[in-house]
Parts: sequence; C-alpha cells; structure tokens
Amino acid sequence: MDVRCFLGDALEDDGPPPVLELDVQEFSLFQEQQMAWAREDAALAAQELHGRALAVATAIKRLRPQNIVFTYQGDGDLAAIGTNETIHTANRGENLTVIFINNAVYGMTGGQMAPTTLVGQKTATTPKGRDGKTEGYPLKISEILASLAAVKYVERVSLHSPAEVLKAKKAVKQAFQNQMDNVGFSLVELLSPCPTYWGLSPQQAVEWMRDVMAKEFPLGRIK
Repeated sequence: MDVRCFLGDALEDDGPPPVLELDVQEFSLFQEQQMAWAREDAALAAQELHGRALAVATAIKRLRPQNIVFTYQGDGDLAAIGTNETIHTANRGENLTVIFINNAVYGMTGGQMAPTTLVGQKTATTPKGRDGKTEGYPLKISEILASLAAVKYVERVSLHSPAEVLKAKKAVKQAFQNQMDNVGFSLVELLSPCPTYWGLSPQQAVEWMRDVMAKEFPLGRIK
C-alpha cells in the first residue's frame, strides 16, 4: 500500500494549498509525480538534509501559516538522526502534520537496524538479531511525543489489511483537519511492510505486521 495515494485523498477537498516537506532520502520518491494529486501549481515540495524535515517545516509554516505543511518521514529520519528536531518541534506545539512511516528497518539504505527494529529482528547490522542489552530496545516515539503537553493528536495505524488501511486514511485526514483548525501538532504513525529487508514474502510480511509488529507497537489513538 502506497501511503502517498491517500495523502492526496485527505487533501482533495477545497482548502489551503498544501506544502510538502520531505526528507532528502524520500524526495526521490516524489520527484516524478511531484504532487500530481494536488491542485495545479498549488503544492510545493521542499528538500532538506536528512533528519531536518521538521525544522524546515516549522520555518515554512511560520512564514506561510495559510498553507498546509506536512512532513513524510521514515523511522531513521524522524526517530534517529532527526530525534532532536522531532521532540522540540512537538514540544513547541507547532501546527504541523507529521506522517511517520515505521517499517522497523532502514529500508532505503541497505536494511540496517532502525530505532524501531524489534528485539530479535535480524538486520544488516544485527545479523544475529537485535539484542536489547547491547543495541537497546525499540523506540516508541509516538508514546514519547504523546507525553508532551503541547502535542494534540497522536495515532498509530497499520497497513496490514483493507480494514486497517481505511482506519489509516481516517487518521491521516484527522491530522490534516487538526492543522486546518489550528489545533496544533499532530502525528500519525503508520506500520508499513518491508518484505525485502525482512526476508519475507509479501504475504508473510503482512502477517508479521499483524501478529508481531502490532503487538510491539499497539494500534490506536495514543493522544
């Protein structure tokens, strides 16, 4: 399931033109489409250094408060190199929408361990499986952000079934609506498959998300 497909659905109604804020590694995914789902010449995409999406998004939103500004970030970007920007942007309660893709691995750089990699999960840098004693435990960034007073909306959803995809679409739309209503900082975490670096078939990956990953990262509204 390509999350980008229903980002467009969430913004298809009339409203302020969106501004997309991307991590440098995700930028190539959008270059050819270049926000083709948005109104003509209304959407802008910004590229910045890995991990700095929310810092740049803050600047754009403060300069262009009439626009919808959102980030599309993976777990390495948002919960590793960009942890500082993530926590402080959330702690300030910036009126932004964050789309956080959690596939429990670095899916674009070779399958290394991510902050969200599960204990026992094998990756390129943990070939014997992640050991909590030496590599730490999966970072539950949504729960961390939900503990901050200025954060207004946090929800974790999954893409392992049609029913869950519908819930994910609803959560994403709510996060955008919050920004349009000036509610404050909103984040939707989406559990997403990565069959290639999980070493599983697509069907097995979906089952692993449902039976294993969703137990480590419980689904639902967190705040």
